[in-house]
Amino acid sequence: MRLDKFLCDLQYGTRSSIKKDIKNGLVQVNGTIVRKSDCQVDENKDEIRYGGKLCLYRKYVYYMLNKPAGTVSATEDRREQTVVSLLKDTGRGDLFPVGRLDKDTEGLLLLTNDGVLAHELLAPGKHVEKVYECTLASAITDVQKQSLEQGVAIGEKRPTLPAKVRVLAEKKIALAITEGKYHQVKRMVKAVGNEVLYLKRIRMGALSLDEKLKPGEYRELTEEEIEMLKIHTQPVLIPDNVEAVIFDLDGSLVDSMWVWQTVDVEYLSRFGIEPPPDLNHLIGGRSFHETAAYFKELFQIPDETEQIKADWNRMARDKYRREVPLKEGADSFIKHCQEKGLKLGIATSNSRELVENVLAAHGLETAFDCIMTSHEITKGKPAPDIYLAAADALCVEPERCLVFEDIVHGIQAGKSAGMRVCAVYDDASVSQDAEKRELADYYIHDFRELL
Repeated sequence: MRLDKFLCDLQYGTRSSIKKDIKNGLVQVNGTIVRKSDCQVDENKDEIRYGGKLCLYRKYVYYMLNKPAGTVSATEDRREQTVVSLLKDTGRGDLFPVGRLDKDTEGLLLLTNDGVLAHELLAPGKHVEKVYECTLASAITDVQKQSLEQGVAIGEKRPTLPAKVRVLAEKKIALAITEGKYHQVKRMVKAVGNEVLYLKRIRMGALSLDEKLKPGEYRELTEEEIEMLKIHTQPVLIPDNVEAVIFDLDGSLVDSMWVWQTVDVEYLSRFGIEPPPDLNHLIGGRSFHETAAYFKELFQIPDETEQIKADWNRMARDKYRREVPLKEGADSFIKHCQEKGLKLGIATSNSRELVENVLAAHGLETAFDCIMTSHEITKGKPAPDIYLAAADALCVEPERCLVFEDIVHGIQAGKSAGMRVCAVYDDASVSQDAEKRELADYYIHDFRELL
């Protein structure tokens, strides 16, 4: 490209001022002073210095901002401070916010000059999930939670799409939506008879807010974060030679990992024990029996292993029957697989009783050709045993099976069985996301991406 365009793209000044500086000998290309503005340079290979400073060319840049309250999501405004003005030290004059947050809303905002990615993230058909931390005027009721998760009327032609609600504290929830209507979160909460007092966005698609950033602070996205965002906007296609789809249950097919975190806390509190912060990592992939045996040894539980398992089942039973939802789009994807004539299986470390409870709650009792639990195998994940057993029960060769898994040990089990594996996003395993993407053949945030 032309030398003056190169420097203009990097926001070193106006075209006229840059031409003047080039003429005055302030610019070097590969160690040689160049005085002609129309000199052709290779932005990827040539070393270009302006006033002695090395100029590194990047066509697209990506910044994460922890938006503070009181700023507007715009590139310019005559009366209000804009989010773009907070990034003035970047030297880029072509940044714009991807989407908008209300003036009084805080949290994650992506600013970039990549219009294609912005369009992909904001396109209604992509259903990119946005998660908000909401402080409410009063504790959310079961009826309010259920209404939000079914979709509510907010004065438009159609009700909102179903949301996902996670209760964080007495008056605090995490609300996940896949639309971007005006004041949507506030209007949804108001529609069910409550009020949002404080709102903060904590995630957009695969990008989570860096909690180290104080309001008003920003940083560039890492290469890994950029790649995650781009992958998330690309469709995942099921290979033509797949004959069977096998789902892990917890965290993959159903949103249930929170149940076990609750059970762990309640169960260990009986013995005056506080769960270690890395407990999920310690027990990840173990079968139900292996986990109970591990608890008994690690925490010196006096009860026998069978009694521990029975207590856990009893504590989780009602939650699986009444409170555990399917992952977003899972029901539609199951129907899609059935219409294509694919065999369906479940391979889980959970108990058969809880599997049957949650399937019955969603009308899926007859949807699966095979349910394989940890009781039928000797080694838990990451050993391939449970997936090989499921393939055998389905009478399908392993290489013609596609597995859906949410944790690293499960992905390793599916790959060791010779199957292709699609990693599924789950809040409980977000710390494993980078490794999950590396190990798995595919990655989805939710099942709607497959439809």
